[in-house]
Amino acid sequence: MNQKVNWFFDKDTTWQKEYKKLRAIIIDCGLTEELKWGCPCYTYKGNNIVLIHGFKDYCALLFHKGVLLNDSDKLLIQQTENVQSARQIRFTSIDKINELEQTIRAYVFEAVEVEKAGLEVKMKKTSEYEKPEELEQSFNEDPNFKTAFDSLTPGRQRGYLLHFSEAKQSKTRTSRIEKAKPKIFDGKGHNER
Repeated sequence: MNQKVNWFFDKDTTWQKEYKKLRAIIIDCGLTEELKWGCPCYTYKGNNIVLIHGFKDYCALLFHKGVLLNDSDKLLIQQTENVQSARQIRFTSIDKINELEQTIRAYVFEAVEVEKAGLEVKMKKTSEYEKPEELEQSFNEDPNFKTAFDSLTPGRQRGYLLHFSEAKQSKTRTSRIEKAKPKIFDGKGHNER
């Protein structure tokens, strides 16, 4: 166990018992415990395997390459349609974790085997994401804006494309694009300050 991660398990949360049980199971699988993204992350030879995190209605194990797991028990959940690789197993009680303990171990060991085999998730390329017509129109009106957008890292571009496309109405998409322009010209991503 990594002492730097203890604070996560010691803090008073709805899922404290569940977190501790999940930690014990995963540590027993021989993975290295690290702190990443403010959560306990378990690695094999430096590669991320599984992460423990919690939400209002559930806590979860997030398998970084979960899409590559067999999922014979049909437990893995894709958080949103835009998540390409990671998959979660969600829990709402310690009883469910106890009931699934052997299955959890099997999923962890399978995830390690995926990593050992060097399997990679074929990620959707930024060019495959749909560009809203309002963005294309903005590019046509201001070629410097298109240049600034194209200069962003692929991850930042995807972030903006998802943010713009989430809006159902054209005027909302246009508004989001206009609000984002200063950040895009500064080379910053959607969630950056």
